Amino acid sequence: MNHREVVDLARASGVTLIRFEYCDVSGVARSKAIHVDSLDNKLVEGVNLTRAQMSINMLEQVIPIEGMEPVGEIRLVPDTNTFTVLPWAPRHASVLCDQLDHDRTDWGACPRTYLKNIIARAAAMGIVVMASFENEYYLARDVDGRYEPFDLTDHAPVYSPIGHDLNADLMIEMVDALSAQGMIPEQAINEYGAGQQEISIKYTDALGAADNQMKFRDTIRGVALRQGLLASFAPKPYPDQIGSGAHIHFSLWDLEGRSALYDPAADRGLSALGRHFIAGVAEHLPALVAMTAPSYNSYRRLQPSAWASNTTAWGFDNKECALRVASPFYHREEATYNIEFKPSDASANPYLALGALIAAGLDGVERALDPGEPAQHDPAQLTPAEWERSKIRALPSSMHAALDELEKSPVLLASMNDLLRRCYLAVRRSEAVTFESNDEEFEIRNHFYRF
Repeated sequence: MNHREVVDLARASGVTLIRFEYCDVSGVARSKAIHVDSLDNKLVEGVNLTRAQMSINMLEQVIPIEGMEPVGEIRLVPDTNTFTVLPWAPRHASVLCDQLDHDRTDWGACPRTYLKNIIARAAAMGIVVMASFENEYYLARDVDGRYEPFDLTDHAPVYSPIGHDLNADLMIEMVDALSAQGMIPEQAINEYGAGQQEISIKYTDALGAADNQMKFRDTIRGVALRQGLLASFAPKPYPDQIGSGAHIHFSLWDLEGRSALYDPAADRGLSALGRHFIAGVAEHLPALVAMTAPSYNSYRRLQPSAWASNTTAWGFDNKECALRVASPFYHREEATYNIEFKPSDASANPYLALGALIAAGLDGVERALDPGEPAQHDPAQLTPAEWERSKIRALPSSMHAALDELEKSPVLLASMNDLLRRCYLAVRRSEAVTFESNDEEFEIRNHFYRF
């Protein structure tokens, strides 16, 4: 939509407040709302934001970072193509924003611009990335200060009709709200955990996928709240239940619209370029998880034999691998051939997570890396010799360890501007220090409803 169409739609829809939204480096969605009477101007000039705002961590602590003092301002400049009226919030709309300096250039720490730059780099190599985030989340009630799962007393079985019946009306409201904003729901299921759900939406271009992730989280939480429920996207909101991922499904295409991932003449259809891309992601994965599974709570989920992956393994339809080459659908092989990246959760900033994933894969393509043999079984059951043949390594087991790996990764560090790099490391380190010095209850309470 262009400028005029957005203003006309807002007026015609009876919108009063428009949220100018962005995502900080801690993965927290933030916004400033403006009145519709200001929309005409704000679509052009943007909304002011202090430079210090991006130095705030998920615990609302301001972290001292050079270049992010509370002196000077940037602008939240909206992408009019992301404007949507919010189905769950009467007379509200939202638009996703880039963070730009006064001259409309990247001020150095805009996650959305970071992803745009990585997408442009891929295009220069003749590669177009399509993607989608596959989200799991828990529904809960706040009962006397405790988050209790919304489920049957004995827990509805996974994929069960009774599990669907329990949330039938709510799920319809959620998928309708997603559809009303241009997303295409493909699956809606009750998952393994008590009160755990999953909704999958159709893939789109990489920037659109990250934008959709922002809108998806807002929608699910907003609709749930209208029904007196909380939707938690925390990686492990209940230590005794299965974790929640935001798996990234991605595919690679050439500039003419043909799959660069699928080769019917290759072993099980995986192209040489696809193997190089997988190898790049796997090589950088110990550092990459600092951006795709970045919170303190994330490492409760990344455990062996938990369908979340705690190694760099890849394989064909192997759900214990970090990178699963998904089997395509009959008679739609090229269109549906994709890779599922599992060590990703919704505590990540989706622009940073997807951008870093692509940057790692492109490095593998540029250097023609070999991923080793695909893992045929759960990596936890493989021998040391099989680990070596498959080039498998363990992933970091803590937030601090992952950040250590990121600080040693020239490829991922070089993919970010200096200010964004320093901001990310400082903010995330501050969170790791705080959580490390507190107990489990503090960790769960402060992750449960942040993302």
